[in-house]
Amino acid sequence: MYLYDQTDRQIIADRVAQFRDQTARYLAGEIKDEEFLPLRLQNGLYIQRLAPMLRICIPYGLVSAAQLRRLAAITRQYDKGYAHLTTRQNIQLNWPALEDVPDILADLAEVEMHAVQTSGNCIRNFTTDQFAGVAPDELIDPRPYCEIMRQWATFHPEFAFLPRKFKIAVCGSTHDRAAVRFHDIGLNLRQNEQGEAGFEVLVGGGLGRTPVIGSVIRRFLPAVHILSYLEAILRVYNLKGNRDNRYKARIKILVRAMGVEAFRTAVEAEWQHLKDGPSTLTEAELARAKGFFTAPPYANVDPAATTATLAEQAAGDKAFANWLERNTHAHRVAGYRSVTLSLKPTGVPPGDITAAQLDSVADLTERYSFGEARTTHEQNMVLADVEAAQLYPLWQELTPLGFATPTLGTLLDMVCCPGGDFCSLANAKSIPIAETIQRRFADLDYVYDLGDLDLNISGCMNACGHHHVGHIGILGVDKKGREYYQVQLGGNSGEDAALAKVLGPAFEESEVPDVIEKIIASYVAERVEGESFLEAYRRLGHEHFKGVVYARPD
Repeated sequence: MYLYDQTDRQIIADRVAQFRDQTARYLAGEIKDEEFLPLRLQNGLYIQRLAPMLRICIPYGLVSAAQLRRLAAITRQYDKGYAHLTTRQNIQLNWPALEDVPDILADLAEVEMHAVQTSGNCIRNFTTDQFAGVAPDELIDPRPYCEIMRQWATFHPEFAFLPRKFKIAVCGSTHDRAAVRFHDIGLNLRQNEQGEAGFEVLVGGGLGRTPVIGSVIRRFLPAVHILSYLEAILRVYNLKGNRDNRYKARIKILVRAMGVEAFRTAVEAEWQHLKDGPSTLTEAELARAKGFFTAPPYANVDPAATTATLAEQAAGDKAFANWLERNTHAHRVAGYRSVTLSLKPTGVPPGDITAAQLDSVADLTERYSFGEARTTHEQNMVLADVEAAQLYPLWQELTPLGFATPTLGTLLDMVCCPGGDFCSLANAKSIPIAETIQRRFADLDYVYDLGDLDLNISGCMNACGHHHVGHIGILGVDKKGREYYQVQLGGNSGEDAALAKVLGPAFEESEVPDVIEKIIASYVAERVEGESFLEAYRRLGHEHFKGVVYARPD
């Protein structure tokens, strides 16, 4: 993973000192609330329903053992002993005291971490596939490009005050595990017929109040031009984006207003002023960035012998067999697997992780995965490089730690924002809904029989829980001061991207588990052999499920 140089360290140290002074002056009454607002947002600090919330950047999801231990120490000293993983691969603290935030930032800086540009109207954290660099279906490793773009975007003066927040995702695999079609800019790494690296460029995707699937404006952009092309897009957005109405300020609204062709033409025209300029990537710069993401010292193993041993272990232990099938993933190196640590045990808010668990993950990375972990869009964690022969002892350690819930990809691996329990923007609570569904579908054999099924829950239209792209999405809404829940069906964040469609009138909290059960039961009754929930939904149609849920009893 990328390591700071002296310039990086000085920049972050200066920012910490600057914010320490700003915070002290604010607490002394020398800075007004409206003046402090942009200053705290530039440092990842929100004011939520009950306390400040600090969003810590995890660039493209990579985090070291030392960083995990520091996060654990910070949650113990300054918070309530736990943190929360977000759908943007970042980590949030829900209970820091404002006066402690400069000290937290200073502690983070010591292990090469920060909270810069995790909030505010700027370019946010660059995200990517959690299996980058190890996935068998990977065409090009996206991590070096993510790091190049991160360095380019951080503190870029032209993009510090955009019309609205701006999110970029990069994927280098044939299977989209980064939801590139739902970002302000989505980038798919590709190779042309000459074997040259380049990007398919999508613009104008996003969720929130106006969910939109991004549009392709470049089928193939040579990789050396990526920074200048991004700059051209952002210049057009900066010039033409709506600054009068924040609800119409995202680039997706601009692209829709202009039309994709007109937007593409504007970007290409702006790019002509930037193409082949100083931001063109050189071979030396690419080599420098790639040098931070070299392969670890993998062991030479006998894959056949390992496979036989795993089969024997799985045959003798059903719980291990379930975990092996659901929570481990193919690796490009024979004899290795990637392992997802589930943060979704029943009764725990999805994505929450305690200080003790953070320390444990740090220990596990050093023993099993070369001292590195990854955060995921689904609010879990990954050990990317585990020798297959070590899977059984690893599983034995994960189980008492609460990381071995064997439900990856199922209904129970739900994505859920903190909702009304924490967020001042939320219309309704999300966490209790998640727990009631987990308890309703406690039979793992039944859950496995349902196959892959994405269930996403958001507490408001900002869609931090990505409800628009869940096969089943749940949205908290307010009705005359009471919490209700709208159910949506048919969303998907992958290559065949789709936005979920609202089923009908919203439900009270107590009704939601029954509604989900009706939907699932209808799928089970109507599916054909081998048909997934999403496939069945598309075949049966939206009206079929609407009729099932809203049918009046005889």
